[in-house]
Amino acid sequence: MAIARQTADTAAADLSELNRKAAEAMNERSSVDVQKTEAVTEYKNLAENCEHELGITLNELSADTQLADDFVLDEARVRVNELRERLENFGAINMLAVEELAEAEERLLFLSSQRQDIIDSIASAEEALREIKDRSRERFRTAFEAINENFRMFFSELFGGGNGEMSLLEADDLLEAGIEVIAQPPGKRLQNIQLLSGGEKAMTAIALVLAIFKYRPSPFCLLDEVDAPLDDANVGRFVTKIADMSEKTQFIVITHNKRTMEAARALYGVTMQEAGVSKVVSVRFE
Repeated sequence: MAIARQTADTAAADLSELNRKAAEAMNERSSVDVQKTEAVTEYKNLAENCEHELGITLNELSADTQLADDFVLDEARVRVNELRERLENFGAINMLAVEELAEAEERLLFLSSQRQDIIDSIASAEEALREIKDRSRERFRTAFEAINENFRMFFSELFGGGNGEMSLLEADDLLEAGIEVIAQPPGKRLQNIQLLSGGEKAMTAIALVLAIFKYRPSPFCLLDEVDAPLDDANVGRFVTKIADMSEKTQFIVITHNKRTMEAARALYGVTMQEAGVSKVVSVRFE
């Protein structure tokens, strides 16, 4: 009888232990079910976020992603949160940004083309300017040498000897060089034109004007009282040279000198035969 009771007590204790374990197992199962439900919910959230933010499914992402051996989930979450915060700080997305970029690129291409055209035009203009300057320098040098030679000849003829010439002052560019006139009347030393007398200055200026007109004749030349400071001998040489040059140029001379008027082919003047009444008089010599 005692053995049966002992056996019953042992069985009861074993049953109680089994019930306890069964209760624990049920609790663990409930906890697992809760965790499963949470995992499923989180999985669904991850899948939705993956499609929304990345534009691909979670399965595609997991298939293309190879996790490194030192991958740490918590660190990855922190990094993701940092990147998400940076994206949010960018502000609203401009949906027209692509179109605006295309327009800006087209505008940039147009402006770049215009800029290149301007650069090419400037280069072409500079090249043309260089060519013009080269030609101008050559023409100036040719004209200067010819006029200088004419000036020497006319100076000697008008002064009855002596020497006159022009020289270029030193300059980096021939077109910017100054011109100095040096004169040496007969019996005097070579000197600057500023040191000459009034008559000598006038004769030198006449020689230079005639030298220019001989190189490049003009239909008309007006001379105003250029013979006023000249003596009779110089006036004679002056009118002789004017007469020689008059074949290509018509000279109009304003003068009060009788010898100059005697050499003219036509005279035009103003007289006052009656008091207060002026009259234009003209005389033509055949």
